[in-house]
Amino acid sequence: MRFKLQKILLYTKENRYIFSFFIIFTILVLATYWYFLNKTQEEYLTSSLDSYSSVLNSKLKSEEMDTLSIALLISKNQAIKDALICEDEESGYETLSSTTKIVEQNTGRYIKAQIITDEKNIFARSWDNIYAGMPLGDYREDLDYFLTNKTPRASIEVGRRIGIKATVPIYNNDKLIGFVEVIDFFESLTQYFTNMGIDLYILMDNSYLDVAILMQNNLMIDDMVISNINHNPSSIQLLKNVDFKKLKSEKIKNIDDKYLIYNTMRDGNLENIGGFVMVIPKEHLDYFQKSNSDISFLLNITKSGLYSILKQKNNSGGFDKSIDGASMVALRDIVPDEDRYMFDEDVQEKLKSYSKDDLIKILLEKKLVKRIEGEIR
Repeated sequence: MRFKLQKILLYTKENRYIFSFFIIFTILVLATYWYFLNKTQEEYLTSSLDSYSSVLNSKLKSEEMDTLSIALLISKNQAIKDALICEDEESGYETLSSTTKIVEQNTGRYIKAQIITDEKNIFARSWDNIYAGMPLGDYREDLDYFLTNKTPRASIEVGRRIGIKATVPIYNNDKLIGFVEVIDFFESLTQYFTNMGIDLYILMDNSYLDVAILMQNNLMIDDMVISNINHNPSSIQLLKNVDFKKLKSEKIKNIDDKYLIYNTMRDGNLENIGGFVMVIPKEHLDYFQKSNSDISFLLNITKSGLYSILKQKNNSGGFDKSIDGASMVALRDIVPDEDRYMFDEDVQEKLKSYSKDDLIKILLEKKLVKRIEGEIR
């Protein structure tokens, strides 16, 4: 009897060891699973949020290039140069105003442009004619850049308001006589992200309010001023509850099922003048994760941008003639059905001048790109 009892106890003890081992093993497996799952989630989140920042930077650069292109075109207008030389402010206003209207009619983009004299006085503005002669010297230290440089530039600058400013110097016989400036106050940039379901806030450090006098009544958040007038007010309370010192340091914060991303804003001299805050709903990220389309999403943005450039029609009604046939073939997949016929005609015309070897190379490259994109998805 005693022997049987010892045997039962030994058997129970062995079972207990086996059971304990199984429990420990199960815990280790689950812990490992959750570790790698969380690590994968964290990596995806970091990658996705970095992608949003990349889109913001790309769009900012695009906006700067657009404003610079328009400013360069306006600066070549001889009537504007003649008005500056003759100090004819009325003629300058009429020419500038009609020029910006032509830009709006042909591109659908509303722009504001102004001409500034070499003494930093307003000469003409496209949107009104009541401030001619007004001095800007106290607000426009950025124009001192052109005392030692002749190169046009586009950057975010603080004036009486903060915005993307493209500035082109105007010369007469190598003598500086003034500047053409095209200004974008972030309306189109804000709308772009609104269309994506993202709230964008452009925040300027309040230390610049003594210069940006037209923003002194703007809404304040922490020690920064909201600069984009067409921002979405729905996330304001959320931003007011955020520790901005921590957000500036960590760049990313998750609060109330929303992700906040902070990007530093710098002017043309690379000085820190504020920041961009994107408020991204959690479901926005969840959608791209479930559909596994984060990379293709960004590719589609890039391709859409390329197509918008491609479709800048010339006088003959075709596509931009500066784009070569190989590039057009690569972009054919993103052309809408309604444009496909005209597009194909332009491509065929361009490819007539290509040799047989060049055509084979184009086809091979297109097949390679398709195969790579398939692997990415």
